[in-house]
Amino acid sequence: MSTKVETDKMEEQPNGMLKVKGRAELPKRRAVTAESMAAKQRDISVSEFFAKNRHLLGFDNPRKALLTAVKEAVDNSLDACEEAAIIPELWVHIEATGPNRFKVGVQDNGPGIVKKQIPLIFGKLLYGSKFHRLRMSRGQQGIGISAAGMYGMLTTGRPVKIVSMTSPKKPAHYFEIQIDTRRNMPEIVNGKGDGEDIPAGEKGRTYITEHGIEWVSHYPVADQQSHDHHGVRSGTRVTIELEGRYQRGRGSVDEYLEQTAIANPHVTIHYVDPDSGEITYSRSTTELPPEPAEIKPHPYGIELGQLVAMLKDTSAPSMAQFLTTSFSRVSSGVAQKVCETAKISTRGNPRKIGRQEADSLYRAIQETKISAPATDCISPIGESLILKGLHHQLPGEFFCAATRPPAVYRGNPFLIEVGLAYGGASSTQKVTLDALTDLLSESDARSLKQFLLTTFDGVGATGADKILSQAKMGTRQSPSKLKKEEIGQLFAAMKNVNLSENQSMQVLRYANRVPLQFQPAACAITQSVIGTNWRAYGLAQSRGQLPVGPITVMVHVASVWVPFTSESKEAVASYPEIMKELRLGLQAVGRKLAVYLNRRKRVRQEGERREIFLRYLGEVAHAVATIKEYGDRPRKDLYGRLVDVAKRKTAVADTQLSGDGKERENAAEEFGENVLIINPEETPGETEPSEPTA
Repeated sequence: MSTKVETDKMEEQPNGMLKVKGRAELPKRRAVTAESMAAKQRDISVSEFFAKNRHLLGFDNPRKALLTAVKEAVDNSLDACEEAAIIPELWVHIEATGPNRFKVGVQDNGPGIVKKQIPLIFGKLLYGSKFHRLRMSRGQQGIGISAAGMYGMLTTGRPVKIVSMTSPKKPAHYFEIQIDTRRNMPEIVNGKGDGEDIPAGEKGRTYITEHGIEWVSHYPVADQQSHDHHGVRSGTRVTIELEGRYQRGRGSVDEYLEQTAIANPHVTIHYVDPDSGEITYSRSTTELPPEPAEIKPHPYGIELGQLVAMLKDTSAPSMAQFLTTSFSRVSSGVAQKVCETAKISTRGNPRKIGRQEADSLYRAIQETKISAPATDCISPIGESLILKGLHHQLPGEFFCAATRPPAVYRGNPFLIEVGLAYGGASSTQKVTLDALTDLLSESDARSLKQFLLTTFDGVGATGADKILSQAKMGTRQSPSKLKKEEIGQLFAAMKNVNLSENQSMQVLRYANRVPLQFQPAACAITQSVIGTNWRAYGLAQSRGQLPVGPITVMVHVASVWVPFTSESKEAVASYPEIMKELRLGLQAVGRKLAVYLNRRKRVRQEGERREIFLRYLGEVAHAVATIKEYGDRPRKDLYGRLVDVAKRKTAVADTQLSGDGKERENAAEEFGENVLIINPEETPGETEPSEPTA
């Protein structure tokens, strides 16, 4: 039922107010002039914008904010160590300081940072050295670590604390920094606005202890792979106190660090969680990745507006020199051909080019055949190190890897690497009773089924139902209200239920060696995995779903500029060129998996067939000997010949595969390169048959 106020019931009062019978007086709308509107206009700094839109950077909920802060600090540390040719050693410490409040500390053994750069790096958004360089690196925009510090300041009011040492013989620098979001500039809180210098040597250690400054001065274990046995010679530590929520399982800091160790087998990470649990992810190699070279932009990757800006800013005296010095893969011959196609003189001044001529030059570049950009700007993990990383961190019986040749999207070189691990226990069988108790108490899931699906990798709806059925529990029971006896029943069910047939594939997504933890559905990697026909490679798969089986796939996208879908760098955009290379890389490891599964299936089938033969050979030999009236000796000889025939007919059952995927007796048959097989399956036909009975 609707009501309306009739116009004759509304009258204007002498003071300019409108009065309606039965209602309060409404003020007239005040007119606004152009001058008054102009007076309200002002600049908006980038930090002020992201302070109000922090969800764009990955700080949209407390749990995700904690992980993002750790991720940004770890990425910066790894980049710094690799640029300085130092084998990385990291210390990650998370400490609970109050309800939903944590102190995150990340320290590296890198080269350190000079004093004047520390406030700008940690206290100013969009400040860094990687944005304008075309070479592979983890960071790109100069936002991450300063945004983490800004989030900590907004939620707890505490400044970011930085300690940096460039040499054991020089003073270390200690800063406490806040961000002035209106000006996007750092404010130094300590040392009267200039920070503090910590003396070198024993005096410095005493100063750190007295002032409560957090700093790891020595390695916990004298590891031969550490770059210094006696202590940290240089490095940087950042400490941020922020509002967050710590929870184990999928999307946790623990999972992120484990996946980081897989893609970076040259790093050692010492991790202390909020419950004071300590774990060390040890490196499996001391070989640093090849240093990527910096390249110039490729002509195919620029747009018209960018070309016009480059023409205005160039110092080249001629158009030919502009093309050869500003772009990669442009020789003097290619430059001359481009100018001829655009009908522009090679000796013309590029700064005096008009809009129409620039448009002609842009079209001529697109029409001219130019070689693909150089790929030494990319540093792939490598197939052998992918196998090491997967085997070092994941259980399994079959591992393989494939690296695609470099390709190009929008003029940017990129490369796809894929690793695969098959077999091993489900994630539900690796958890301890104490860890399960903690996970249940920390979970915000509304039901036990939701808890199993969101906490453990590879547990599909069918697997969750099997576990709950074994535990004799309802799917809608609340995880946080379980009693001690019920937790024990659930734990026993998780250990006893075999999920290998109903376990969904686990997909590990990486971009420039950095794990991507969120927004999997929006990522080109997940879309490519789902779009691949895994049934052709021996796995069960429903339409539009991940395949089923005890299998983990790792996909790495390496590029000078990864096309993320947002500033939070959580998903890779679906460019056609990237989707094509992802599909080909997944098919390459799929074919190797199919060979292994088919071989294993044949071995098992022939072993079962041999068992049937051996089961009745004694009776056959006895019956033939009775008919032919053989003696005891001929009967045994007949039995031996029949056994030899059975073994020859089922010779596949004796197939033994070496670690590199080759047959131990016949190296001609193999899976191809970059295959690792752990503990080949014992076949039923390996045991000797018993003597026939009379």
